[in-house]
Amino acid sequence: MGLVKTALPDVWEITPRRFGDLRGFFSESYNAKVFSEQGINAVFVQDNHSVSEAAGTVRGLHFQSPPHAQAKLVRCGRGAVFDVAVDIRRGSPTYGDWVGAELSFETGKQLLVPAGFLHGFITLEPNSEIIYKCSNFYVPECDGAVRFDNQTIGINWPVTDTNPVLSDKDSVAPFFSDFDSAFIFEEI
Repeated sequence: MGLVKTALPDVWEITPRRFGDLRGFFSESYNAKVFSEQGINAVFVQDNHSVSEAAGTVRGLHFQSPPHAQAKLVRCGRGAVFDVAVDIRRGSPTYGDWVGAELSFETGKQLLVPAGFLHGFITLEPNSEIIYKCSNFYVPECDGAVRFDNQTIGINWPVTDTNPVLSDKDSVAPFFSDFDSAFIFEEI
């Protein structure tokens, strides 16, 4: 399993090894021991699965606030997405910075998004599936969102469609400049 740190602290790109033969392939998509050896100690308690029918669908930028904050381990089970993490820990030297990675069925690459980061993605192909582990259970009153197209953050989305498919929640989410983060940076 290849684990590579990104430009943002605690955000990792992970590429599980695939073992193929005439039947297809086998891959170990998560191993707590391997993660722990790298200092990644998230304990995952819930798996989620979403399908987006249209290319150009945006989901995010989402977070779940303390005390029910979530880390997420995100992978693409079918199709391809551009997946993004944004640091929203007040006092962090990388507050408001983002990283993105293309996740696809073909590559098997994953993104580990820690608690204290916004998470979102845009689908690059129709019928793209995202499967992700969460380190905390879903709590509706702690669920939140920030606009995906913030000029303040400046995410370089790879799709130039000016009319992405959005949920009602995402279309009315506040801009980053109007967002008051409940996350605090804690230096370790």
